[in-house]
Order: sequence, then C-alpha cells, then structure tokens
Amino acid sequence: MNVRTLVRWRALLALGIVGALVVPFTAFGGTTSHASAKTASLQRQANMFEISQIEVKFHRATSTHNLKLMMSLWAPGAVFNIDQQTLTGKAQIRHWFATENPAFMPNHHWESTTPTYKEKIQLTGDKATLYFECVYINPSANLAKARVMAIAGVTHQLQKIDGKWLIVDSSGSPAYLSAGG
Repeated sequence: MNVRTLVRWRALLALGIVGALVVPFTAFGGTTSHASAKTASLQRQANMFEISQIEVKFHRATSTHNLKLMMSLWAPGAVFNIDQQTLTGKAQIRHWFATENPAFMPNHHWESTTPTYKEKIQLTGDKATLYFECVYINPSANLAKARVMAIAGVTHQLQKIDGKWLIVDSSGSPAYLSAGG
C-alpha cells in the first residue's frame, strides 16, 4: 500500500470515528431540547393550575367571609378599581371587602362560584390576566327558594412574586350572561 492510500484510509477512519461520536451527542442534544420543551410545557400547566386556584380561593373567601384568605391573594401594593373607586394597597382593599362588598356582609350567607367555561386565563411568562365571573346565590334548603343575588365580573392582572401568583391590579368587569362569555 502506498503512502497516499494509507493517508486516505487514516483520514476516512478518523472521520468515521468523529462521526460515530458526533451522532450520539447530537441525539442527546435533541433529547435535551425535547426534555426542555416538556419541562416548559409542564411548568405552563402548573402555572395555569395555580392561577385557576386564585378564582377558587376568591370564591371560597367570599362564601365563608374569610378576609384573611381573600387578602392572601393580593400583592402588597395591589390596585383594585371597583364601583368607581380606586383602592390602593391591601389595607384599602381589605377595608372595602369588610365594609362594602355585599358578599361579605354579615347577614348575607351567599355561596359564590364561577361557571368554569367563563374563566379566561392569558399567561405570558411571570404575568397573567385572569377573568372570571362571580355568581352569588342565596342558598335555601328548599331549592325552589334559592336564587341568584348578584352576578359580577372581574379582571385580575397577576404576577408571580416570590414563587406565588398574586393579584397586582384588578378591575370590576361586565359579566356576560351568554353561554359563550
């Protein structure tokens, strides 16, 4: 075998070895990308669940007159635009729920809920918009006497702060009575 042929064989052998090593590493890179995409998808699902829990806790708080639970949903400097008022900070928001919100009135024992198809979430990174409707029902042992007392809509701007989704800005919104919202 001449020198030229030997150099070609060595070059082909080296190329083959490099190729044998590169292909698996490329595959691992693809797996890493796939795993990364899957992790991002799971994180988004977790965020969507945590955000939807704000609606659940909001209605649990109003149904049970639990101001502590209600206020746990709000960021310290939150703003709430409601009934032509702008409330700033948790103290003002808490005062409004305690003294002006009909659902929290001591003589009202309303149940509060949202039709799930009316909840809307838009998520972008560590910020989100959550819209839901509040349907307040005065329950009765006699179902024929139970009645809707109020319907309201609310749009919350949320932010993930220290790992927890909190309301940073909120506004009363129209409630849509149609099935499509």
